[in-house]
Amino acid sequence: MTLMTLGYEGLDVHAFLGELKANRVATLVDVRELPLSRKKGFSKSTLAAEAKAVGIEYVHFPALGCPREIRKDYYGDRDWGRYKKRFNAYLHKQNTELERLRALAEKQVCCLVCFEADYRLCHRSLITAALAGEGRMQIRHLAVRSPASFAGLEAAFA
Repeated sequence: MTLMTLGYEGLDVHAFLGELKANRVATLVDVRELPLSRKKGFSKSTLAAEAKAVGIEYVHFPALGCPREIRKDYYGDRDWGRYKKRFNAYLHKQNTELERLRALAEKQVCCLVCFEADYRLCHRSLITAALAGEGRMQIRHLAVRSPASFAGLEAAFA
């Protein structure tokens, strides 16, 4: 059983969903506490509709999102070690939601979604570490380069 993750930072909704389709994702699991985004196409209702249009189910697990207080402190101090400690303490109280996620991932190909492109600096990595720790689940962190980032590289080498 494999659980994937993908951050949408730097992507448009079509590139994001294209990556999910390319990896045969059946269910997009939104792990943002508040699934709102200034980025077009990534707020809950719009993302759910866009996903459905390409045959991907959307589910929201707000209890697996990072609580506002922890996020706010991290944005202020950028202390990843402190963030990890606090979020993991919170996550260990979310056993019911982790079990729901595990059960879903056992039935179909799922991908956790959040904003951050780098999973190593995102709570997705902590959620997947908690699930993978039992040895029953493999984790794949997907990464997509946006067309804009390729254009920037081409310009740099022109």
